[in-house]
Formats: sequence, C-alpha cells, structure tokens
Amino acid sequence: MGDRDLSERIRAALRAVADPERAPGQQAYMRSAMPYLGVRLPDVRRVTGSAAHGATPDTLLETAVALWDAATHREERYAAMVLLAQPALRGDARLIPLIEHMVRTGAWWDFTDDLAHRMAELLDADPDRTAALLRGWAIDPDHWIRRIAIIAQLGRRERVDHALLTTAIEANAGESDFFLRKAIGWALRDHARVAPDWVRTFVATHDLSPLSRREALRHLGD
Repeated sequence: MGDRDLSERIRAALRAVADPERAPGQQAYMRSAMPYLGVRLPDVRRVTGSAAHGATPDTLLETAVALWDAATHREERYAAMVLLAQPALRGDARLIPLIEHMVRTGAWWDFTDDLAHRMAELLDADPDRTAALLRGWAIDPDHWIRRIAIIAQLGRRERVDHALLTTAIEANAGESDFFLRKAIGWALRDHARVAPDWVRTFVATHDLSPLSRREALRHLGD
C-alpha cells in the first residue's frame, strides 16, 4: 500500500464520521485558522488506527508527511500525529525531523503537546542522543520548540532525567510567554507524582513565575 492510498483512505474515513455542526465550535475553541471537519478526537484516533493497521513504518512516515503537508482540515493533521504514535514507529529516530517540522509549522499547543509523547518514547529508546537534542531545543528561538523540550518527559515517572529537566526549565524560567510558563509548571507537577520532595526543593531554589510555581505545587498542598 502506498502512502497516497493510505492517506486517501484516512481522509475518506474522517469525512465519513464528521459532524459539520461541531466544526465551527471546534475551530473557535482552538482559535484555528484551519477549519475542522467536525470529528471528535477519539474518532480521529479510531479511524486512523484502523486504516493504518498493518502498514509498514515507511508507509506510516510517508503518509504522515502527506497528510500533514496537504491538510485542508485540522483533523488531517491530528491523523498524521496518530500515525506517528503507531507501535511500529515507537522510538524510531526518523521521527525527529518530522516532529520538529510539525511543531514549527503547526505552531500551537494541541500539536506540540501531543508530539511531546513521541519525544518521551525517543528518550527511552536513545536517551543520550535525544537529551542532547532537547537541550538544543530548550534554547531555540521558536517558543513551541522550547515548549516541547520542557514537556518531553511527561509520563516518564521514575525515568525522568533530572539534569535534562533542570536544563530545559532554567533556560526558560525567565520567559514571559504564557505557554512556556505553563509548560514549566506542568512538567514539575507531573514529576511531583513520583518525586514530590525533588519538586519542592526545585521550586524553592529557583526563581519561577507565579504561574509556574502554582502549577508545580498544585497537588502538593504547598
């Protein structure tokens, strides 16, 4: 199956489950210049995963690029990200340039936050190389690239690289951007589930914005 065949099947499947009445509300909520078809995210995942079942890693990658770059509706870009999440591509280093392309061209939190999970998988597969990449991303001029560097370890629990998390946060703690401040708090709050004392000490010893501090300590009773 070529990437064109799969991309056409996915586009058709999305339109088959679309509810046009939902589309304007979705677009307004996301403040998106790109329109929506009116497909719920669980349905995007379901129909995309079904269509992609058995596809080779090469086909998944090629189709993801095709869907993303030719997208006319936002759900097609969501579908492209679903393809990157397929088990056959988990931890595949070939995802890196595509993730970067999606973050830079998507330039919004829904794309960046979903793709952060792929970076966590890449950290598990190749921690040294991926950590070095994320240290560079933490000081990138693009604040969405910085955001993914900060939240790339969400869900890693005991596997969190403290040095990497510290580097990413310290590089951005002085930024006024809401999405960076929120990301810092989110990353710390998530890690507080398994390392509450480490997070308390980090917050106490770093000059964080009130937003970052509040988010970091939300579930710690501080």
